[in-house]
Amino acid sequence: MEGNFQISETTNLLRKIKEFTRSIVEDLAEGKSPEIAINRFRNYCNDPEADCFCSSDEPKGREILTLRKRSQTYRIDMLLRVLLIVQQLLQENRHGSKRDIYYMHPSAFKAQSVVDRAIADICILFQCSRYNLNVVSVGNGLVMGWLKFREAGRKFDCLSSLNTAFPVPVLVEEVEDIVSLAEYILVVEKETVFQRLANDMFCKTNRCIVVTGRGYPDVSTRRFLRLLMEKLQLPVHCLVDCDPYGFEILATYRFGSMQMAYDIESLRAPEMKWLGAFPSDSEIYGVPQQCLLPLTEEDKKRTEAMLLRCYLKREMPQWRLELETMLKRGVKFEIEALSVHSLSFLSEVYIPSKIRSEGSFH
Repeated sequence: MEGNFQISETTNLLRKIKEFTRSIVEDLAEGKSPEIAINRFRNYCNDPEADCFCSSDEPKGREILTLRKRSQTYRIDMLLRVLLIVQQLLQENRHGSKRDIYYMHPSAFKAQSVVDRAIADICILFQCSRYNLNVVSVGNGLVMGWLKFREAGRKFDCLSSLNTAFPVPVLVEEVEDIVSLAEYILVVEKETVFQRLANDMFCKTNRCIVVTGRGYPDVSTRRFLRLLMEKLQLPVHCLVDCDPYGFEILATYRFGSMQMAYDIESLRAPEMKWLGAFPSDSEIYGVPQQCLLPLTEEDKKRTEAMLLRCYLKREMPQWRLELETMLKRGVKFEIEALSVHSLSFLSEVYIPSKIRSEGSFH
């Protein structure tokens, strides 16, 4: 049944693409400039006092593209070029990455950002996700722990080797038969922390699933995490560095990114809790002064900008207070700084104590 549903979705999307391109051609044949309406989405504004509706999935405006504006001619041209490639992928039931698409016409596209924008415009036009276009991202994420599942016929049995890293599946929509004995999901910012937990056999003594996006998470990692949350109904904790970059990663997991605000429902983890590291952890867990790094001017500007985001005041005032504390103290530190006590301090003391005391901010 699921396979038939996917086929009907693809057929419906191909029909919409055909109707759209036909309307463009008809307008041109009649000497008229086509008008393409692109809805605009955002998941936050930079006014913490605003009575906004940024948390809504509804469009926050509309942009009309027309050949009458010379500045928009190139954008329409690139949109149609990418749409032609997408149509071919769908018709042939093949998948490609954004990078693959760029290299099909590098002299025309000029930059990867042009392709990225065209794909976003197409998703908004046809009210679909990127995976519906058969455009996939190259997966960077890793997973280990009390979990097994299948993806497009391939078996991923993390349960057979609890502390072995498995790649996060790229075709998340084809993941099925998810089985888990975990009590919670732990998302860690960096691969180095993930490997530290693997080396310490963390999942052997802690019944959990560990996921990392290896830095800023890609679409596959975020979609996979969302799928696990929906199917397993487990609490999700996130561990990031105590710095502006770590907080940005945490916010991307929880609230989604501005670049993909049009598809926010399938990409965010709304119940995620912030496990750490908090500015106060440096005192509570005795991080030496030499492990604390001064915030750079860029760090300060980034933090001040994040403090303006409406969702922090509206939904996560405690997170906002922690950011203000970091800014006031003027220092940051990495999760690995906790290894000053012992190499296994993170896995044997810090994380278990946080989980036991539910030391996460919702």
